[in-house]
Amino acid sequence: MRKLKIMEHVSLDGVIQSSSEDGFPHGDWTAPYRTPEGRDEVLAAHGERFDLLLGRRTYDLWSDYWPKAPGGPMADGLNAATKYVVTHRPDSLAWGPFEGLGPDIAESVGRLKSSAGPDLVLWGSSTLTSTLLEHGLVDEMMLIVYPVLLGTGKRLFAQGLPARAFELVGSKTTPSGLMLGSYRFAGALKT
Repeated sequence: MRKLKIMEHVSLDGVIQSSSEDGFPHGDWTAPYRTPEGRDEVLAAHGERFDLLLGRRTYDLWSDYWPKAPGGPMADGLNAATKYVVTHRPDSLAWGPFEGLGPDIAESVGRLKSSAGPDLVLWGSSTLTSTLLEHGLVDEMMLIVYPVLLGTGKRLFAQGLPARAFELVGSKTTPSGLMLGSYRFAGALKT
């Protein structure tokens, strides 16, 4: 059984949007905090082999950059990974290897998780993240928290998600002030 890990760059106020699309005023707000230590932690969290689960918008943004990026551990890993893309237009996918997932996201991802292969990593894709959390399909989350408030932008957690408990399984900080926390699904919320 494959595990599904969500990895997100997130501000203190829960914003994960980083591109300037849709009039977002703070494009690339993560850049001032990037360090070799942070990069190494993120690379290690991916694991040696992984596949990607992406929403269509994230796939399109990444397919404009990563296939042309200079070779290196991150670019090589992302380019080699199979990209499972939630889309209504699978015929227009080009950055491979790839597979379009059908309209029933919960069923498609459940089937994918029960198949053989490397673990799945999801980046970005705020709508997809909410759907996966709602259906209990997330095994682990790695949140890379930046010491900034953005005030506007797409949020990691949608309003109305079911309550869930996670347990901290690891944490690190970087010299630039990033906090990297890894959380594993721990069941229903206890009150």
